[in-house]
Amino acid sequence: MLEAINLSKSFADKQVLCELSFKVEQGEIMCLLGANGAGKSTTLNLFLNFLQPDGGSALIDSVNVHQSDNSKHKLVYIPEQINLYPEFNAIENLQYLANLSDLTINESDIHSALDETGLEMNARKKSLKNYSKGMRQKVGIAFAILRQAKVLLLDEPTSGLDPSATLEFIRIIEQLAQKGAAILMVTHDFYCAHTLANKIGIMDQGRLLTLLDNKNLSINTLEATYHELISGNSLIRKAS
Repeated sequence: MLEAINLSKSFADKQVLCELSFKVEQGEIMCLLGANGAGKSTTLNLFLNFLQPDGGSALIDSVNVHQSDNSKHKLVYIPEQINLYPEFNAIENLQYLANLSDLTINESDIHSALDETGLEMNARKKSLKNYSKGMRQKVGIAFAILRQAKVLLLDEPTSGLDPSATLEFIRIIEQLAQKGAAILMVTHDFYCAHTLANKIGIMDQGRLLTLLDNKNLSINTLEATYHELISGNSLIRKAS
């Protein structure tokens, strides 16, 4: 459903992504771990067609996103800071987004989607300027539910969330994957990656150093592998 094939990108003389390849199937969650500058957000921007690659392909449902707009209706992007209208309430925001996307929905559909996210009923008609980050995320995820998104792209979704909100976020994303969504998340959060992901990629300086199967992976092994690979890659760069 979501595939990177030898994706490369440079800005001026700096290569920020080097022949990145991976695949996320329906119902799978993949997390990319890495420090700032590792190429994680550039990867998302290529799938969103915000950037053109220097080489390789970004595919959604086998469609190259840089050659066709047909993939746009299949995905929802949730950035670290969700830009919704602060003066609108949750229902108004979702209705507005639905109108922009030519979705035919009613208020009952919106409440059903918000029920799935766990947003409390008494918050739904309050303006979003009074919402926490976790509450705003629930509105964004409700839109993914309304849109029946096949692909979900998440950028640092647990940054700034308290432990309870993180657990609630994990529950919601697991439900979307169970419905068949292919989910790609970039994060610094080892706990969230280990709890959610089917596979975890470790990135540094634009390269995918390894892709780990998370089935029998302990969080201690994940952290140790991450630090070992990042340190080793740093030594290689210095030696060269």
